Amino acid sequence: MPHAARPTVTLHDVAAAAGVSISTASRVLSGSARKVAPDYEARVLAAAAALRYTVDASARAMRRASDSIALVADDLTTPSMGMVVSAMEREARSAGAFVTVSATMGVAERQAETVRVLRSLRPRALVVTSNRFLAAEAEVRLSRELRAYEREGGRVVIVGETDMEFDSIGFDNFRVGQIMGAFVAEIGHRRVAIFAGVRNLRNLADRTAGFVAGLRAGGVEERDIRLVPCEVSRRGGVDAARRLADSGMAGVGAVLAVNDIVAIGALRGFHAAGVAVPGDVSVTGVDDIPLAYDVTPRLTTVALPLAKVGAEAIRVVLGEGGTGRRMSVEGRLIVRDSTRPATAPTTPA
Repeated sequence: MPHAARPTVTLHDVAAAAGVSISTASRVLSGSARKVAPDYEARVLAAAAALRYTVDASARAMRRASDSIALVADDLTTPSMGMVVSAMEREARSAGAFVTVSATMGVAERQAETVRVLRSLRPRALVVTSNRFLAAEAEVRLSRELRAYEREGGRVVIVGETDMEFDSIGFDNFRVGQIMGAFVAEIGHRRVAIFAGVRNLRNLADRTAGFVAGLRAGGVEERDIRLVPCEVSRRGGVDAARRLADSGMAGVGAVLAVNDIVAIGALRGFHAAGVAVPGDVSVTGVDDIPLAYDVTPRLTTVALPLAKVGAEAIRVVLGEGGTGRRMSVEGRLIVRDSTRPATAPTTPA
């Protein structure tokens, strides 16, 4: 009678038996150049011997690609993401690693499929950006792929909004919006339009909620806050501004845009419509991309530490982790030329 096949022992089994993270076990058993504390190394080797663990082909592939970090990004065309990726590459190089990038445009099915393909290439770590609301079943598929990748010895960090239980680092987008809303109310504006982007982007939805909270706390009536949906692009800002100008502005004295690109488009749209910024309307953004300083008028915005987050994501993904810890950073208000105090309460035209 043939002998029953011995159950396959995985790297996850060895890590659990040794009481260490999967990444630590992987470093010990793959001969990584990154050193592990002697007591951890001894525990991993003892557990591997007791479980009769053997390094399989996938682990060898992981070893060959151990200096690769894969970024799965929503959208590489935005200046803010460019700043994050540039910082990631600099930090990775300093650690002897390199970054590869795949864009998914935030489509959940494409995210899961990209991670599935990357698993076969065995990068050392995955950094996934996530700003969108995901359908429950789509998020389950993505989470399943990421969990499988972790079991194979990889590390995962999410940059942005997520409900998944991986290490993550992102921005407190509600607080970001609240800071700007409070500022606009403080300088006396009482009729405000929010160029809110599209509804299925969680980071923008949180910023919009923060705008409203800050404005309301500063004395702006809810009925005087107008939400204007728009494409999240320069063109979207242009079109939203033209529509508002064509409607006669309805007494709106300030426009809060969900990011700098939309705000810069709004500057162009108002200029084309003969609406002066900030003489007739104040305009604000979020992000503080380099162009925010170069446009005329220079843009009032909430600066986000984009480069800091990119570098921190690399440090986290190359370190010990996997505990589902969540890190969040706040923005900083920068007042420039695109806003001015209201000279009198705004009234309908």
